[in-house]
Amino acid sequence: MTIRLLIVDDDPLVRAGLTLMLGGADDIDIVGEGTDGRDVPDLVARLAPDVILMDIRMPYVDGLTATERLRARPDAPQVVVLTTFHADEQVLRALRAGAAGFVLKDTPPAEIVASVRRVASGDPVLSPAVTRQLMTHVVGRQEQPRRTTATGRLAELAERERAVAVAIGRGQSNAEIAAALYLSVPTVKTHVSRILAKLGLNNRVQIALLVHDAGLLDEDGS
Repeated sequence: MTIRLLIVDDDPLVRAGLTLMLGGADDIDIVGEGTDGRDVPDLVARLAPDVILMDIRMPYVDGLTATERLRARPDAPQVVVLTTFHADEQVLRALRAGAAGFVLKDTPPAEIVASVRRVASGDPVLSPAVTRQLMTHVVGRQEQPRRTTATGRLAELAERERAVAVAIGRGQSNAEIAAALYLSVPTVKTHVSRILAKLGLNNRVQIALLVHDAGLLDEDGS
């Protein structure tokens, strides 16, 4: 499978660097470049990318707004946001909006290539440790209102679905969840799909963030 990749960044040097490092991968086809978030709808319609590498800070329409608009559409491509900061409020907002993860602009080339491949295969580019760092540094001051909201949303889940959601929050893979809960991997995948549908979420990153918001990982010491 060839991954169709779109790069959106207002810095021509960044775009050139990404094109150089990613263009050598046999399974990645860079189908186009954009200079601002306002370019994204037209580029997606014309080029049909599988994955977008999206800068957060752009002059007219930022990456956050572009991601929110894009992920509201059916069959939207996956988005990986580009940033220069680990703990940044806009990064967390982009993840809540449906981005599949983020990479730092100084990430080694091989890791960026691996990130694109992971997202294209349906896996998030975000470790539980990074999620906790973002939550601690950025949203601690909003903890109680967000916890109340998250707890209410997770109450919509059946008991087994809730257990799967908590396991996702711990960063466990489908195979690890299946072993821990004595389920088959296909059954876990079915539960994940139901969780996403019930809660109106786009991906596992958003499930993990909701579990963090609800404080469920605090309860089990994770």
